[in-house]
Amino acid sequence: MRVVVTGASGFIGGALVPLLRERGHDVATPARAALGDPAALLAGAGALVHLAALAHARGADEAQLRRTNVDLPLALGRAAAKAGARMIFLSTVKVLGEEGRFDEGSLPAPGDAYARAKSEAETVLRGTEGLSLTVLRPPLVYGPGVKANFLALLRAVARGWPLPFAALDNRRSLLSAGNLADAVARCLEAGRSSEGTWLLSDGEPLSTPALCRAIGAALGRPARLFPCPQSLLELAPAARKLTRSLVADDRAFRRALRWTPPQSPQQGLRLTAEWYRARG
Repeated sequence: MRVVVTGASGFIGGALVPLLRERGHDVATPARAALGDPAALLAGAGALVHLAALAHARGADEAQLRRTNVDLPLALGRAAAKAGARMIFLSTVKVLGEEGRFDEGSLPAPGDAYARAKSEAETVLRGTEGLSLTVLRPPLVYGPGVKANFLALLRAVARGWPLPFAALDNRRSLLSAGNLADAVARCLEAGRSSEGTWLLSDGEPLSTPALCRAIGAALGRPARLFPCPQSLLELAPAARKLTRSLVADDRAFRRALRWTPPQSPQQGLRLTAEWYRARG
């Protein structure tokens, strides 16, 4: 199948494109400039995997986020419908909120501009006549090439910095880039039976202390943890991403698509650690 992947040069695209080619797909990876002509882009394509998005961008206002994260996928979705191509749209579990336990029946409650844009994109794509649509809502994705908060945590454990998380008893779902890529490939192979909105995860969620220890084991450097009251940690609001729970229940996807993640969390973290060490 000819598959067009937008955002192929990004973190997730780096895991997805080689896997799709390995599985026999003819993968096109257009440059950003080509996205301005969706009809030409999708001529002859059987599917579109839309990864391109604006996230973690300092200084990006809500209007910029909307142009990239709503208007662009809508234009591509309309073109896909006209071309008879299926669309897999990468959203985020954050459309459901910043903390809690979520499944396919959970109602949207986006908490920031990025999540609001993704939620709006889901809505307008579902309303696109004739579009065969699969929406995937992953939690935090990690793997070789990871950036932002996960990279900061990886660096802190690798450098042996003491971390104040020993007393936390939260739970957070994660998803390796390899497992996400495999789930996308499974959706392509399943045809229209993959239509719908799905949560994904590696499996059992981890507490922040357990994640730090697992990262330490992958790096061969034990994590140095000490206890600190959660209330004190949360004086910095950004710390809630490490102190609170966010669980994605993906059992519906596993049943419907007969999918089992090919990588365990330990394997995913080992690959991430190998990449980190190779960076020097």
